[in-house]
This record gives sequence, structure tokens and C-alpha cells, in this order.
Amino acid sequence: MYAFDRIPDRRSSDSLKWNAHPPEVLPLWVADMDFPAPPEVQRALQERVAHGVFGYPKEGRETRKAIAAWMSRRHGWEVKPEHIVLLPGVVPGLHLAAQAFARPGEALLVQPPVYGRFLEVAAAAGLEQREAPLRRAANGGYTVDFAAFEAAISPQTRLFLLCNPQNPTGRVFTRQELERMAEICLRRGVLIVSDEIHHDVVFPGHRHIPIASLAPEVARRSITLVAPSKTFNVAGLQLAAAIIPDANLRKTYRSARRGLIGWTNVMGQAAAIAAYRYGEPWLEAVLDYLTANRAFLRAYAAENLPGISLAAPEGTFLAWLDCRQSGIAGPPHKFFRRRARVALNDGAWFGETEGRGFVRLNFATSRSVLAEALQRMSAALQASA
Repeated sequence: MYAFDRIPDRRSSDSLKWNAHPPEVLPLWVADMDFPAPPEVQRALQERVAHGVFGYPKEGRETRKAIAAWMSRRHGWEVKPEHIVLLPGVVPGLHLAAQAFARPGEALLVQPPVYGRFLEVAAAAGLEQREAPLRRAANGGYTVDFAAFEAAISPQTRLFLLCNPQNPTGRVFTRQELERMAEICLRRGVLIVSDEIHHDVVFPGHRHIPIASLAPEVARRSITLVAPSKTFNVAGLQLAAAIIPDANLRKTYRSARRGLIGWTNVMGQAAAIAAYRYGEPWLEAVLDYLTANRAFLRAYAAENLPGISLAAPEGTFLAWLDCRQSGIAGPPHKFFRRRARVALNDGAWFGETEGRGFVRLNFATSRSVLAEALQRMSAALQASA
């Protein structure tokens, strides 16, 4: 019905993903999908354009209602629309939290390997970055090292930046893991700022649990960042939301905007309302396609990418490939870009120590593009053996 096997030409659409490298390079790097947004979203945008007037938007009541209804229906989390603060993006939301709730010389906690933008927040706010690296299991997956987690919290630590579903490893943390992280943070007086932008991209056998939904006391010490961008492939429309149940936290967060972060654009609001109200059938179809792509990637890598291993991601459309036993000299992302003409993310961007020797691969594309990229990678490895 949605023809995910036939992706449009994106090189003519000002796409960062498809135009950052020469035309002969297949891009499997930046985290957007190659699939057109849901038809309902496209129609909503066309109708908004046909209106012809693009003045200042109102405060977004309908957008916040649509987000709250989605969280209830999809994740069983009852959120009031007035708890939601609209933002132009999740990354600004992370920085805003650091500016609002910590002072220069204090600290925040991260868990590398983690989305590289997390690793820029502390320095931008004049904070110390404390790290509790995820522990790599024998099967290639990752778990929380709780001893390291608590040891990394100093008396000056004010914030914990959680990424769940986790980028780049693809972990979807269990209720038990979330409860233990929350208990430590509450006991140590650390505010939880949770990036849950991939919350709707979760594979069979796993379930996303918003950390703030665990208990009222956790909600009171949490800021949850969400967006329709990964779910419905509308990142370029720049709309996100911070869900902040506690009124005092919400007031402080809003005040920290100080004219630096303004309203969200009117087209992003139109897209979000349509997506959250009518886009669920499209999402179910794209999840089926991504599940099949994930299986194809794992099977192909096991048979044709010697020395490269990956654990099946539990969520996100991103695969974390360990290339350390492949014999590749130097950073593997450079090897594959030069020798295979495939663009992947440098693992070191997600943590200099934890990501060295890894690459991140985006499999949210057509099966034919994914297959061609993997074939090129296999040929490059064989030629260098």
C-alpha cells in the first residue's frame, strides 16, 4: 500500500543525508528514513499551504492535545496537554534543560556510547561531563552498569541525560532497568532528562516505557523529550515537545528560553496533528518493513561481512556494527566510504573510547538500496583481505 520499496529521488530535495557525499556514495548515515511521510501528513501540509497565509502561529493547543492523546493510546501514559512545552527540536530541549537546571561548575551524567549531540551539552553549559558507559555483553548487546552509574554521580551532578530507545546501540531499556536508574537518580537528587525521540520505533518482543510513567515521584523529577520526526519522517519540519508534569520544573524550563528558543513553525504543527491523529496505519506498515530490513541486515552481515558483528537492535532503525575484528586499518567509516562508496556514521562520535572501531548504519531505506550498500561493503572487505 505504501510502496516502501520505491523511494523517491532525494538528491534533488535539499536532503542532508543524500547530498553530504558525492553522488556515487550510498548514504546510510544520518537518522532519517527514505520513505515519504504518511499521506495524511502530506495532505495536511498541502491544505495548509493552500491557505496561503503563514503568520505567527498560536500557542499550539491542538498540537499538545494530539501529542497527549498519542502518548495515552500508544504508550499507556496519561499526559495532560498543559504539561507539554513545544520546542523546535529535541537537541535544543537537551541544551535548554542543562541551562535551566545546572550552573557552571556543576555536572551532568551521560551513558556512552550515546548520540553524539549528548556529548556537546555539558561543554556548552559550562558543566562537567560525568560518564557511566554502558556495558557490552557477550552477545554484542548492551546493559546498564549500575555500579558505574551510581559511582559516576558526584555531589555536583544535577542532570542525567537518558537516551531510550538508545542511540546508537538500539537498546530498549526494560522496566527493571528504568526503575533502578530512576531510584538512583531520585535518591541522589538528580533530574532525569530523557530523550525518547525513537519511542515509536520498537521491534516485536520489546516495549517502550516512558521513564516518567513509572511512578508519580519519577514524573515529578523528569523531563521527557519526544517528537514526530523519527516516527513519521518529518525531521525537517522542526517540531518536538518536552513533557514536564511538575509545574515548578515546567515554569523554570519555560523561563530558560529567554528569547533564544521561540515558537515552533506552523507547518510542523500541522504535520504533527495529522500524524498523531491519522498516521498510525502508516507507522504499523513501516515497522513491518523495518523489521524485515533488520532481519535481512543481520543475516547478510553474518554470512558476508567477516569480522563484523552486531546485535539486533530492539528499537530505532539504526544498527551498531562492531568492526574491530575485521582487519580494517583506521576508522572503519572512512574505509567504507572510500573503498565501498557507502557513508556510515563514525562510531567515535558516539564516544571516543566506547565507539572506536564501530560504525552506525541506518537501515530505514528500500531493500534494494540496503542490499546494494551491503554488497559493496562485502566486496570492499574481500578486496582488502
